[in-house]
Amino acid sequence: MNKNITAYLCAMLTVVLWAMSYIWADRLLALQIPVEFFVPIRMLMAGVLLWIINLVTKQKMLIKRKDIIKYLLLSLCMPFIYFLAETYGLKFTESPTITSLIIATNPIFSMIVGMLIFKESFSRLNILGVFIAIAGLWIVTYTTTQTGPMFWLGIGILFIAVISEVSQIAFTKALSDDYSPSVIVMYQFLFGSIFFIPMFFTKGISSFEPGLYLSWPVIYPILALALLCSATAYTSWAYAIGKLGVARTSVFLAVVPLVTAVLAFILGEETLRWLQWVGLTIGLVGIYLTQLQLKKQ
Repeated sequence: MNKNITAYLCAMLTVVLWAMSYIWADRLLALQIPVEFFVPIRMLMAGVLLWIINLVTKQKMLIKRKDIIKYLLLSLCMPFIYFLAETYGLKFTESPTITSLIIATNPIFSMIVGMLIFKESFSRLNILGVFIAIAGLWIVTYTTTQTGPMFWLGIGILFIAVISEVSQIAFTKALSDDYSPSVIVMYQFLFGSIFFIPMFFTKGISSFEPGLYLSWPVIYPILALALLCSATAYTSWAYAIGKLGVARTSVFLAVVPLVTAVLAFILGEETLRWLQWVGLTIGLVGIYLTQLQLKKQ
């Protein structure tokens, strides 16, 4: 029971940090900082930080030969494909809330993976809860949708991010029995940063301006994304997956848009209408229903 409570707390911490990640990334994009610049730095910083932590805490970091391919595929899905798709989707849709909404469709796909691959079972109430949560999210966001010239391309790219995220969840689950969450995420980011090298040294620094790129408005979001939204959030997320399972953990992703909308409202970046507050309530009810059976057990 204590382990489940810790896993739930880790999942909720991850939700808050990932909700903020959309806001911090949007600020970097607003400053015209290339995706190929700040995403690789975010990955490398997170990986190095976790390497130091794992070294100090004496974690077992040796990769078994049979798991090398799994780690490479994990890193290819997340962070390489996922963060390119997510950040370009955010750039083209021009909306942190819409971006987080599309990513929140992940639980539907994750339930399929959980049932088919990991033989996880769900009640009809759990499945109904997912759809109620998604319905609440649509209510929250549809009244504020602003479409730019690349909006629908951004939507399509975001669904690529969803597919890659579901894939990385499956690989994380497969590795969670033999490696600690911090070790899994460490290699995930270190290997992922290698995939980014060609893009970083071409498009990433092609328009480098020290006065802008080394300013606090740029450094602060990158540090927050690397240390909080990557190193901290993904470690707690991997722990939650290992304890709660693939699909039940993924359901927490459905609440990210709710948190994003609330934080954006508090920070003065978005104004929520009364109908959107109704959607927030509906979404939270849906999240509760997805977890109801597990709580009874």
